[in-house]
Amino acid sequence: MKIEIAEHKKLVHSMHMDVRWGDMDAMGHVNNTVYFRYMESVRVEWMRAVGCEPDPRGEGPVIVNAFCNFYRQLEYPAQLLLRLYVSDPARTTFETWTTIERVDRPGVLAAAGGATVIWVDFPAQKAAPLPDWMRALVV
Repeated sequence: MKIEIAEHKKLVHSMHMDVRWGDMDAMGHVNNTVYFRYMESVRVEWMRAVGCEPDPRGEGPVIVNAFCNFYRQLEYPAQLLLRLYVSDPARTTFETWTTIERVDRPGVLAAAGGATVIWVDFPAQKAAPLPDWMRALVV
């Protein structure tokens, strides 16, 4: 199943990341599970940059689903450009979208994916309303 990236979204963060030798599998390309780590890295870097440090005694973000569309193989060595977008804030959730491309091939997507983030009251183990400060960032 292919899930399309939202047309209406807001760019909130970008970063460069090197493909590491250990990211590859026996077939000589980056293993599909590693793409999810790349997407996690840009999402976590953005959240830390905006002061979102989850506290197990308080509230914070949790991923409830994730997907990735693979367009081109990645191999070592390469430097990647990851872009993180957000959209669709709801009462307790918002969407994140990530594009991955090689720096030396600008505009050519290697992969694109997304994840739904839900805001959680950790001690209660249930969804909580998005805080106003986070809602303002993802609108």
